[in-house]
Order: sequence, then C-alpha cells, then structure tokens
Amino acid sequence: MEFKKYQHIERFGTSEVDGIEVGTCYVFPKIDGTNASVYMRDGEIRAASRNRELTIENDNAGFYAAIKDDPYIAEFLKYNPQFRLFGEWLVPHSLRTYRDTAWRQFYVFDVCYENDSEGGLGYLHYESYKPMLQEFGINYIPPPKIVKNGGVEDFTKLLDQNNFLIKDGCGCGEGIVIKNYDFFNRYGRQTWAKIVTSEFKEKHVKAMGAAVVTGSVLEQDIVEKFVTEAFVKKEHTKIVNDNDGWQSRYIPQLLSRVYHELICEEMWNILKEFRNPKIDFRALNTFTTAKVKKVMPELF
Repeated sequence: MEFKKYQHIERFGTSEVDGIEVGTCYVFPKIDGTNASVYMRDGEIRAASRNRELTIENDNAGFYAAIKDDPYIAEFLKYNPQFRLFGEWLVPHSLRTYRDTAWRQFYVFDVCYENDSEGGLGYLHYESYKPMLQEFGINYIPPPKIVKNGGVEDFTKLLDQNNFLIKDGCGCGEGIVIKNYDFFNRYGRQTWAKIVTSEFKEKHVKAMGAAVVTGSVLEQDIVEKFVTEAFVKKEHTKIVNDNDGWQSRYIPQLLSRVYHELICEEMWNILKEFRNPKIDFRALNTFTTAKVKKVMPELF
C-alpha cells in the first residue's frame, strides 16, 4: 500500500454534507491529537501523518517509533493486510484535559480498504470493524450515541456529553464527528461531518436518555413506497445501455436519474397516497440516495 491522505471532515451545515443527518448517524467523540495512519507494504508496517509517510528520521511526534513495534497492530495487519487503520495519536495539542493514561496512545476512528475503481478509499462500517479491532486488542473510538433523523439540536446537545478520555470534572472534549454510512454527498463522495465544541458559544444541558434518538419523517415513507428495487434497476439499465457498460463514475448520474424519475413520474401518486403532504425535497433526495445504495450496494 502507498500513502493515502485521510478525507477532510466537513463542518456540519455546509453544502458538502448537506443531508447527512437524514437516516442513521453514528456520533463519535472527536479527540484532539494528531492524525495518523498505519498500513502494510511489502510485509513491513508503514505509518503516516496526515500529509506524508513517516520514517524514524522524520517521525510524527513519536508515532512511527511507537507503532512499528506494536504487537497488536502487527498481528492485525499480518492477518488483514488489505486494510488501513486511520486514527488519532494522542499527544498534547490544544486540549490538555485528557487522563494521564490516555496520552501517547493510538485510537482508531476508521478502517479503510483500497477502492481500486476510483483510486481512493472505501470505509468499513463501525459495526464491521469494531469486532475486528476488539479481537486484536486495538484501541478505537466508540460512538456513545446513534441519532436517527436528527437535527442540529440533537447533535449539539451531545457536545457536553463528550467526555471520552477526559479527566473527571474537566469539562468536555473537542467536539463530535457524525458518520452516516449510507450518505454520499451531491458530488458522489462519502463524507463525514464535524461539530467543534469551541465554535459554539452556547452550551447545552446534558441529556440523559436512550442511546438512540429517533425522528419519524414523511420523506422516508415516500421513498420506501415508491423507490422500489425495480424502479432503481430500471434507471441503472438505461445508463448501462446508453454507455455500453457500467463504470463507477456513473454513480452521480444514477442518483440524479432515480430522483428525477421519482419527481416526474410519481408525484401525482405521492400526492394522492399521502393526501397533499408538505414535502421537504432536500430530505426526499437524501433518502432516495440512501435507498439506491441499499438496493444496489455492489455499485458503491
């Protein structure tokens, strides 16, 4: 494996992550260290910072020196050389309130694989990589909350609940990262969102409730009823026939065509079925995208 840079995490509310909140979101603590990755090449452990591959002479705050001899990482990569671990190497940065035992540890926040069709990275779902990391005793960042169809209030109230690795009585962490594994933005990229605590002037009271916050939305019901498997595959077939085959670069076209046909061909039926509802078309588009991925996961 060659060095590959981790994706930029977009601020929640920007166009790059428009609609990420629609569906099931895993909300992770954001810790304030330095971005790092580790992977296997030619039978040897390689490591990188955010922007470059590391060597003993050009280390990243001691990360490479520590990780190259880590027996748990070595064993994991020996049996899983196809994966790349991205995480945070926790060394003093802006936030200094972490527990004494937390420092100089590597905390995995994503497990990736090579996406050959695009020359980029694919991301394993948390529920897939969690047991793998547990098996090899590797530290990882867990999501304390799962939010379904949430809003900005649901996410920002979780900022004060982020005490992962923080000393007792020393406040909250740097922020949160929101991951919707079914979400692809308008450009066809799988992208995560973040909310940074220091950027919010007002703090929210801790909400001690169920681990899953759920909202019911009309747009999801519309998509479930009208965006059927046959509906999606019909548009896919049209693209295949028009282009004498399929390539992953046609994904944005497929998503646009399915949504276009839903609006143009089914709107009258939707109005009758749901009795002239008030529709949030942004949410409808996002749910449509998620349904296409669910119907044809092999394309993504």
